[in-house]
Amino acid sequence: MARRIAVVGSNMTDLVTSIIRMPAPGETLEAPAFAMGFGGKGANQAVAAARLGAEVMMVTKVGDDVFGQSTIDNLRNNGIDISHVGMVAGQSSGVAPIFVDETGENSILIIKGANNDLKPADIDAAAEDLKQCDLILMQLEVPLETVYYTAVFAEKHGIETILNPAPAAPGLDAAKVAKVTFVVPNESELALLTGMPTDTDEQIEQAAHALITRGIRTVIVTLGSRGARLITADKSTMIEPVKVKPKDTTGAGDAFIGSFARFYVETRELEASLQKAALYAADSITRPGTQKSYATTAEFEAFVAATRA
Repeated sequence: MARRIAVVGSNMTDLVTSIIRMPAPGETLEAPAFAMGFGGKGANQAVAAARLGAEVMMVTKVGDDVFGQSTIDNLRNNGIDISHVGMVAGQSSGVAPIFVDETGENSILIIKGANNDLKPADIDAAAEDLKQCDLILMQLEVPLETVYYTAVFAEKHGIETILNPAPAAPGLDAAKVAKVTFVVPNESELALLTGMPTDTDEQIEQAAHALITRGIRTVIVTLGSRGARLITADKSTMIEPVKVKPKDTTGAGDAFIGSFARFYVETRELEASLQKAALYAADSITRPGTQKSYATTAEFEAFVAATRA
């Protein structure tokens, strides 16, 4: 039986424009294509875990606009428990205009909308269901007070946690999330969290150890095409990347974190779960889109088999 994962976080509707290049100020360019999809760091991580067979519940807020009900339907269609997805009257849903160039690299804006209405009271309302979870995932596209409150709630009830400190928030108080089990930043987020440079592997390790001295048990630094680095008080391990030809890197970090959560709750084998998550993220960038690029268990197993052939 798949173990239960909760995601306390955001949802967005992705508005994806394919571009040759970004226009200069005052310039109008024709773009080759446009598509809409479902995103938001919280929802992305929830969908990745759910498509791999995890039992996932989501605590989030949507607006009462055209995007709100479609977001709820999408979560439900992916097998996610929507009991604690609330609709905020008179508020827009979160949206994310995304620009993807010919190499697959992306630039993203986010408008949080109803995600800003996810409050500590919503954690209290979901408390009995959250207590049944093995792991809670959090990100920073919702109010920091809710992230802090969730971290305290999880520690109180002995629930392991993952914090993805993205998008980078200068106001994040590292001391208030010191008891989080795993912190998963990229290099720039790690630099912002610690106030330390992260340009080299040595600097990354030093910055990660600065977080560990504050009480965080494990730091996992995502390095894009270079893989990831697992850092604890007494160990640093490189999680090697999987080489693929990228079509769209949007949502790859969320694929990594959501799949890691799924693999970890099943086995509690940290390095092996991260190595599988690197494979899952690599597979996701071989297809366009965000959530629609995330593989099911059968699709992922086929990718792994082809990679090892």
